[in-house]
Amino acid sequence: MAVDQLKSGAWRARFRGPDGRFISKSFKKDHPGGAKRAAQRWEREERARLDRDGEAYVDHRAGRLTFREWSERWQAGHVCSPATAQKVASILRAHLLPAFGDRPLGAVRRSEVQRFVRDLSETHAPATVALIYGYLSTIFKAAVLDRLLVESPCREVRLPTVETRKVVPLTPEQVEALVSELPERYRGLVLLVAGMGLRQGEALGLTVEHVDFLRRRLRVEQQLTFVGGPLRLTDRLKTKASRREVPMPQSIVDALAAHLAAFPVMHPDGLLFVNDAGDGIRRTRFAETVWTPAVKRAGLPQGTGFHGLRHFYASLLIRHGESVKVVQERLGHKSAQETLDTYSHLWPDSEDRTRAAVDAVLGGFRVTGVSRGTGADRPQAL
Repeated sequence: MAVDQLKSGAWRARFRGPDGRFISKSFKKDHPGGAKRAAQRWEREERARLDRDGEAYVDHRAGRLTFREWSERWQAGHVCSPATAQKVASILRAHLLPAFGDRPLGAVRRSEVQRFVRDLSETHAPATVALIYGYLSTIFKAAVLDRLLVESPCREVRLPTVETRKVVPLTPEQVEALVSELPERYRGLVLLVAGMGLRQGEALGLTVEHVDFLRRRLRVEQQLTFVGGPLRLTDRLKTKASRREVPMPQSIVDALAAHLAAFPVMHPDGLLFVNDAGDGIRRTRFAETVWTPAVKRAGLPQGTGFHGLRHFYASLLIRHGESVKVVQERLGHKSAQETLDTYSHLWPDSEDRTRAAVDAVLGGFRVTGVSRGTGADRPQAL
C-alpha cells in the first residue's frame, strides 16, 4: 500500500527506490491541509521524480546527513596508505570539519565552498589550498556517487594559481661537496640516491636481497615508512610504476660494496642503511642531525632537501640524451606527463635542436650564384 495510516494517527507514504529499499515519509495527523492528503501528494511527486530520474534518483532527505557523519563513513572505506590516511585525518580535523562538520550535506552551497577557498587562501600557500580543496571535493563527489546528493557543491570553484617553480638540479661539484661533509655511514646512501634516483623511503627500505651486484641491477619493491608509530617495511609504494628495476652504474656498485665492507648488514630485516644504533633511519631525525648540518657545511643553498638528489639523477639522464619514457621508468613516475611537468625545461630547447639539425646537413653548403632562366629560380652551384 503506497499510503497508510499509523497507530498514532499519522499518515505514511512509502515506495521502493531504485536500489530496492523502501523510501518513506510520515505526516502527523494535525498536518496543515490534512496528513493523508500531504502523504498522497508527496508520494505522487516522489514517484514522478523516480520515473524521470530512474537510477539517478536521490532521496532528498539523504542530504540531511551532516558532513562530519559522512566524512567518517567515507574515511572508513577510503583505500589509501597509512601516511595518506594520517594526512586526510589531519586536513579534516584542522580545516574541513571546523568549516562544514555540523552542516547537512545538502545545505552546503557552491558559494560557501568558494568563500572557504578564498579565506583559506589568505593564510595558506596555493598548493596547500588546492590539496585541502581536493579532499573536500572528493568527499562530496563520493556523496553524489552514493546518492546522498544530486550534485556536489564543489563545481566551478576558482582556486588560487599555483606557481610551479622550475627544478634547479644540484651540480656534480655540489653533490661531491655534500658527500664529503657527511659521516661515513651515510655517504653510500646519498651516492645511491644521486646515482639511481630512488625516493628516500625506497632507499631507506633497501635490503641486500634487492641488490644484484652481478647483473648490476637494483629492484625497488618496498619502502621504510613511519606513521605515528614504529618504523616498518611495506611493499605499498607511491604508485604502481614505483615498483621497478633500475640499472646500477659501476660507480654505485663500488659505493655499495664499500659501504657493506665498512658497515656489514646486522639489521634483522636486512636493511643496508641504519643509524649508529643499528636501527632503521627516521627521516625527520636524519634531516635534523645529519642532512641539514651537512648541507650547511657544504655551502649548499638553504632549504636543499634530500629530494634534490633525485632531481640531480634526472638531470644526468636528460643531459646524456635519455628519452622522457626512460626517465619516467627510472624514476618510477606514474606517467610521462608527470616527468615532463617536472623536468621539461631541462631538455634541450626545440628551437636549438631544429637549428642544429639543419646546420648539421646544410652547414657546409655554399651558394655561389643564382641562375635566372625561364624556370623557377634555383641555385647555380652548391
